[in-house]
Amino acid sequence: MKTAVTPLALLQPGTLDDALAMLRDEGPLVPLAGCTDVYVTLNFGTQPAARFLNLWGLDELRGIGEMDGGLRVGALATHTDLQRSPLVRERLPFLVEACGQVGGVQIQNRGTLAGNVANASPAGDTLPVLAVADAVVVLRSAEGERRVPFNGFYTGYRATVMRPDELIVAIEIPRIDGDQWFRKVGTRAAQAISKVVMAAVRGDRPRVALGSVAPTVVRLPGVEEALARGAPIEEAQRILMQEVTPIDDIRSTAGYRKRVAANLLARWWASAAM
Repeated sequence: MKTAVTPLALLQPGTLDDALAMLRDEGPLVPLAGCTDVYVTLNFGTQPAARFLNLWGLDELRGIGEMDGGLRVGALATHTDLQRSPLVRERLPFLVEACGQVGGVQIQNRGTLAGNVANASPAGDTLPVLAVADAVVVLRSAEGERRVPFNGFYTGYRATVMRPDELIVAIEIPRIDGDQWFRKVGTRAAQAISKVVMAAVRGDRPRVALGSVAPTVVRLPGVEEALARGAPIEEAQRILMQEVTPIDDIRSTAGYRKRVAANLLARWWASAAM
């Protein structure tokens, strides 16, 4: 590990209220849970923070339960928890599939859904699912709680509306009516960062979201509107090309990402029509 351990401070709250008080009174602090991303940055010496807040022992933040026809997922629910949950398997099979694409088994055992959300990477595997599900991010501080629609949570690349004194305490996912679909395209079949990741729902209205094609995960309102009015898939693909803004990087090119996204859109629409 390139970062020296001795200058680092780790605070250990006993309760959620303790954690929120520490964020308010002793910040800035970086919250930790599964640590699957923070440990990488520590290892490479690119982690700017030196003071951390360990949330892993807060059982108040665990659990997956029903809520108004939908589900409420505690912030410390891991990708493995979600895959094993009968509720999630029944109601959100595309979230189960997405969680199964997050790294290897060890990462899935430690990494949390809320961590995937807070990390704010546009390549996060679960994020397109939450976008088309119209999920809600539940934030809490020592002063109170607020709910932020997932599709308004990100303000830019790795930037969110969350304040330094707030924690994600849960993700609320409304009931979804319609066929669910998820695909990830990466360099390998497993344990690879996505080149393009897509989630979609075909129910009373088409819903489509993509990751790795813009600074944040994106819904595609133009594509959704075109498909809802019965436009041919070729028109929807042309609109998609205008709604995404991928970049060239070491994993892929912008042109490749656009072509793959358009192909995924056509594949989903054809399968949904069967």
